[in-house]
Amino acid sequence: MLEKLRREVCRWNQELPRNGLVAWTSGNVSARDAKTGLIVIKPSGVVYEALTPENMVVVDADGKRIEGKLNPSVDTPTHLYIYKNRPDVGGIVHTHSNFATAFAAVGKPIPAILTAICDEFGGEIPVGKFAPIGGEEIGREVVRAIGASPAILMQNHGVFTVGKDAGAAVKAAVMVEDIARTVFYAMQLGRPIAIPKEMVAQLHKRYTDKYGQK
Repeated sequence: MLEKLRREVCRWNQELPRNGLVAWTSGNVSARDAKTGLIVIKPSGVVYEALTPENMVVVDADGKRIEGKLNPSVDTPTHLYIYKNRPDVGGIVHTHSNFATAFAAVGKPIPAILTAICDEFGGEIPVGKFAPIGGEEIGREVVRAIGASPAILMQNHGVFTVGKDAGAAVKAAVMVEDIARTVFYAMQLGRPIAIPKEMVAQLHKRYTDKYGQK
């Protein structure tokens, strides 16, 4: 089932270690098939080098395994809750990338002090309250606190990003870690200079309307 989507999800999962966003078997990428509503997600506890399109797991909106011999990620309930409550989302990524997760560990959002943050995220990257792992609690807090951003830090946990597809969500995860690293270094040098709110909105609109090939 969903052969093309399996290939895509496998490929985007393998981008996480290539970009230094995960260690060992942590983290995951999922994608939702627009026609069937089925979700393809990384299997639990499998090293990234061993991932293949065939061992991606297909689940329905209630988490029932439809196809695949392996168990789906333990974060599946989180992904499913987000998909159920965000019909615009077609891909989700979860990482524990170092610099972004450092902000999560102290419960601080990443402020919009770089034009790249304004461009990609339209403002600060918010932080959600602590929520236990294993059920819908994290997904509920992601939906509540993420706002219009494609990314959120979950206190004491890590990073979740969303996008129209898995590729967009992975891009957001890469960019979160990149800007988190720069912001961290800037904070060691002094007090970062805030970008005025009206300029944040202008930068995001310019980037959204004009960047890339349309």
